Amino acid sequence: MTSMKTSGSRKKTVTLSLNPENPQQRHISRICEVLAGGGLIAYPTDTFYGIGCNLFNKKGIQLIYRLKKRPLTKPFSFVCDSLKEISRYAIVSNYAYKTMRRLLPGPYTFILEGTKLVPRIMLTRRKTVGIRVPDNRIALNIVRTFGRPVISTSAGYDDPLEIKEAYGPSLDMVIDGGVLDQSPSSVVSLINDTPEIIRKGKGDISCFL
Repeated sequence: MTSMKTSGSRKKTVTLSLNPENPQQRHISRICEVLAGGGLIAYPTDTFYGIGCNLFNKKGIQLIYRLKKRPLTKPFSFVCDSLKEISRYAIVSNYAYKTMRRLLPGPYTFILEGTKLVPRIMLTRRKTVGIRVPDNRIALNIVRTFGRPVISTSAGYDDPLEIKEAYGPSLDMVIDGGVLDQSPSSVVSLINDTPEIIRKGKGDISCFL
């Protein structure tokens, strides 16, 4: 009987409204409980609503791959809350550090060589990772409070209600931070201290040209 109740409760996606400028800490703590329990969330960033889970939740990551119909050869990026945290999950040279310190938080995804802390499922064949520090208080507060990075891939909708309708029971929680004007991040590889523009997006890339 207990397992049936648990199964039924997972089918209901919770919507939680947060203040984008001053996210309520009690709500942030509740979101972190969902992540710690293996749940999937939709949450706002500075570029789009992301779908995510704990970086170390392999089953959750596999489910996101299925939801996005994405090949396993294309790992998702993930969100850190600071340069200090980035240095735990990626090898950061002096050049990369200075570059990211100037541009983060902001609408960029930086490609770096991953460390041994990163799960294999999140590494490319070249052992690289995509890391974000978005300029969004809700996203940063979630990661900071949770204490671990969170997967980030576009939900494909700018309205939380549309996200809930599209993904239904696959998501445990949709975090409503208002309707966003979707715009992808600029993706920049900093491998070997040689900047390479992988995708031109919202972030200004003129400093790399």
